[in-house]
Amino acid sequence: QPFWLVLYFCFNLGLTLYNKGVLIHFPFAYTLTAIHALFGTVGGIFLLKTGIYTPAKLSNADNMALVAFSVLYSTNIAVSNLSLEMVTLPFHQVVRAATPIFTIFLSMVLFGSRSSGQKVASLVPVVVGVGLATYGDYYCTAAGLILTVLGTFLAAMKTIFTSILQSPPSLSHQHHSNSLLRCIVPPRLQLHPLDLLTRMAPLAFVECVILAHISGELDRVRLWSAHEMTPWTATVLSLNGAIAFGLNIVSFTANKKAGPLSMTVAANVKQVLSIILAVLIFDLSISFTNAAGIMLTLAGGAWYAAVEYRERRAR
Repeated sequence: QPFWLVLYFCFNLGLTLYNKGVLIHFPFAYTLTAIHALFGTVGGIFLLKTGIYTPAKLSNADNMALVAFSVLYSTNIAVSNLSLEMVTLPFHQVVRAATPIFTIFLSMVLFGSRSSGQKVASLVPVVVGVGLATYGDYYCTAAGLILTVLGTFLAAMKTIFTSILQSPPSLSHQHHSNSLLRCIVPPRLQLHPLDLLTRMAPLAFVECVILAHISGELDRVRLWSAHEMTPWTATVLSLNGAIAFGLNIVSFTANKKAGPLSMTVAANVKQVLSIILAVLIFDLSISFTNAAGIMLTLAGGAWYAAVEYRERRAR
């Protein structure tokens, strides 16, 4: 357990800082997302060929649902990378800490679920903390703020839908299939996490390449490559893609071996360290109010995670 938790922590923290560093010198978010998806495709196929997992047999309707989910999957990553170009890493991490707010909202809208009083109360310091952390001149543009909030919303939606796709069929799913929600909520396919990753990655790669072409980013990448691409640069980008794929594998294994509470603690520690390291590495300055907001947001996130864990254990 300690080995996989430390490995997960290092991969998660490393990729967050690495992405920010890469985007400073390689400001092509769609292309970077495509690189991540390409390595996910190659790695997933390799694991499939070595018999690490067995792919599920899906109907045409199920495959179409996965295509629709892949749009959310790739858009979530692309928006996150785009926002990283426009805001500082501490700002990005603090706003992302508000993901539980969107999770509760989406669960209520899509499934009519109600959250406990403790869970709702834990969101108060998150909301206040985000307000304090983003108060004043905190190195973000209006577009960066909008994209970061949108990315947080998409991350919450992707997390919910990913859980649904990996869940076994149930009576509640059959109920949803007879309602308008069937157009939004994906089916419960009981997919292995690596199976889901291998199916999503190729679709995400194609979609990101199309987005890069439509936006004109591919032309800029070609121009950049003609003047800036070196064996070292290619190695840096390849390592970034490999870490992104490795994080998926390590995250799944660590979750399986250590459990949700340990993963939550590791994720919260990672957020704190990523903010501290970002301030040091990228030479950022934040006010006392911003710092207090950061700590309040992270404390609220930890409180929410603890309440969530206790409630799941009770169920």
